[in-house]
Amino acid sequence: MPEADLILHNANVITMDPACPTAGLVAVRGNKILLVAAGEELESVRGAKSKVIDCQGKTVVPGFNDAHCHIFGFIRKLRSLDLSPSSVGSIADIKAAIHRQAQSLPPGQWLIGTDYNEFYLAEKRHPNRRDLDEAAPDHPVVLAHRSLHACVLNSKALSLAGITRETPEPPGALIERELDTAEPSGLLFEMVGYIRDKVLPPPSEEELAEGMALANEHYLAMGITSLQEASAANDYARWQTLKRFKQSGQLKSRVSMMFGFNSLSQFRQAGLAFGSGDAQLRLGGVKIVLNETRGNLQPPPDELKGQAMSAHRAGFQLAVHCVEPGTVEAAIAALEHIAGRSSLAGRRHRLEHCSECPPELLKRLKNLEAMVVTQPPFVYYSGERYLATLSPERQRWLYRIRSFLDAGLVVAGSSDSPVASDNPLVGIYAAVSRRAESGQELLLNEAVSAEEALAMYTASAARASFEEDIKGSIAPGKLADMVILSADPLKVPPEQIKDIRVEMTIIDGRVAWEV
Repeated sequence: MPEADLILHNANVITMDPACPTAGLVAVRGNKILLVAAGEELESVRGAKSKVIDCQGKTVVPGFNDAHCHIFGFIRKLRSLDLSPSSVGSIADIKAAIHRQAQSLPPGQWLIGTDYNEFYLAEKRHPNRRDLDEAAPDHPVVLAHRSLHACVLNSKALSLAGITRETPEPPGALIERELDTAEPSGLLFEMVGYIRDKVLPPPSEEELAEGMALANEHYLAMGITSLQEASAANDYARWQTLKRFKQSGQLKSRVSMMFGFNSLSQFRQAGLAFGSGDAQLRLGGVKIVLNETRGNLQPPPDELKGQAMSAHRAGFQLAVHCVEPGTVEAAIAALEHIAGRSSLAGRRHRLEHCSECPPELLKRLKNLEAMVVTQPPFVYYSGERYLATLSPERQRWLYRIRSFLDAGLVVAGSSDSPVASDNPLVGIYAAVSRRAESGQELLLNEAVSAEEALAMYTASAARASFEEDIKGSIAPGKLADMVILSADPLKVPPEQIKDIRVEMTIIDGRVAWEV
């Protein structure tokens, strides 16, 4: 047996490998796992230069894999004014926070806020341009809703965006108007991406580097060793940016990057195919965002089917954003359209969110060899709002997990960060307990076991990006990405899972972060 470079022993290892579910020792040589064993083999792999870590009985799991997140959106959040419910409780609070921030900025500089949530505001409404004008009359202001499906602009920002009373609504978007004047109220739906990409000035290289440093430290502290970047705005330029950060070592976690359909030609012209790259940065699937505004689908069904077929024939995995039943049905119809003309076998096309999936849609979905990438943290962080604002009929099919697994679907876990916190242990807790932060339960019949939930953030997440051969479990020959936890999520009472702490994160056989 070759000498190991790193040895974890006296450990409670949950491998997620059916051939060897538990172990007491893991040995690493280079960046790969050399040996997984009961524990008595320590001396057979220990060498003069081996780094030996006594885990003192603590739990070791595969590195967490967030199967749907937004790295650059998270960086923007880290650099923005926090208007989440923990920071503000009313529109008056929002105005006061904006006013304070404006005092430190030169006139004309953009002021960006994030994470406001009208459900938790005393006024139970969105802010509007007049509120923001009062707080910061000399600055363009944009506030992003927690969901990132809405934003609010003040008058200066609306002017810079070119949005006036005469502006038509973009396809799939909604510009709210004041009833008495027909002027834009400042509230925009499904336009956050447009405002960020086309209106706001891009961050400087220095700002981006500072943000990435903060994000990198955060991901390591969460035990997230792999990220699946799911932004439809991703293009070849974003790929090059990630490549720079990966090559410089400024981002340690591995990345699989999805990209928007409109950028497909860029990657093909560059000679890149699905799976291009390496274990550090890999080209993922084609992201298509399906929205439904006033009963109209965007993109329209025929256009969606054409895009889906083009990406499929180009050899790419599809990742279709679908939330409401109408968009879920359209996504399924697009896959059925492909199935009528080509084989879906082995393609693992993905439904991102699949938030409301009634039985008749689930019946169709299970015949398509598709995967579901869901967000258990939404149950925890938004469950109270769902119960208060959605009809009982809609609640019955909300963020299902048990039903998907029982139907034979592979389900990966994710956060959609920065929409929700990306702490994987909160996600695992929510999948197991179906309990909101308020303590209320949401569809307890959709709960899964702790082991099934852990698989969603490890083995199944790796499968979602076609990387199960190299990561997702602790087994010989796989990448040495592991996390040491303060407690065993499979043994503690469910209520304690969310409080488990990451104590060490290992990537490529090296300690990347520790308490």
